[in-house]
Amino acid sequence: MVASGCFSNAPILNASSGVGHVINVGGVNSYVTGSPLAIFAILLVSDVYGFKAPLLRKIADKVADNGYYVLVPDFLHGDPYDPKNVSRPTPVWLKDHEPGKSSEEAKAIIEALKRKNVSAVGVAGFCWGAKTVTNLAKTELIQASVLLHPSYIVVDDIRGVNVPIAILGAEHDSLSPPKLVKEFEEVLKAKPQIDSYVKVFPNVSHGWALRYDPADPKAAMAAGNAHKIMINWFDKHLKK
Repeated sequence: MVASGCFSNAPILNASSGVGHVINVGGVNSYVTGSPLAIFAILLVSDVYGFKAPLLRKIADKVADNGYYVLVPDFLHGDPYDPKNVSRPTPVWLKDHEPGKSSEEAKAIIEALKRKNVSAVGVAGFCWGAKTVTNLAKTELIQASVLLHPSYIVVDDIRGVNVPIAILGAEHDSLSPPKLVKEFEEVLKAKPQIDSYVKVFPNVSHGWALRYDPADPKAAMAAGNAHKIMINWFDKHLKK
């Protein structure tokens, strides 16, 4: 499945953005921010534009300000989607970067963190990154998960989730339309032992929580509300 919403509003990538720095964790270069002594860690899995997106790093810094050690791994290994590269159209790029393919690398990162006395891990995925999150949510490696305008997710992905999960969808989204998000919610309601939260944000489109215009007050407010829900969800399930 290829949809234009997943690739719209491409950011201007900047390797020096954010207050953190890049190190290798578990074999993967990752933007890290927050205290490395924190016992709670968060992985943010990027969309197709990767870990150099300034707004993604700004979100990571915001999460870190709440007492977390935050990592944004480069699961695209220096090969983010480039809409200007006509020699590698979307279907070709996706063959090299299948959604969810980075799950094993994520597991290695989490195991490395736990060897350094991290006691609880939460993972959030934006768009393309959502599949990696649902794969991890089927394991016992993480304690909480968040999907923000997810792509390439089907009902069976949600059916297999075994950890608390929050799903934040958009009213205008061809990849995860409100009807599909409602199906996700029904599946989760049938699993009351798994804490869940599902919300469809009105008047926003796919990508609103990550590829928004900071100069647009309404867009920035909607994105900020999503980030607040994400942070509160991690606080609830990691800091208990």
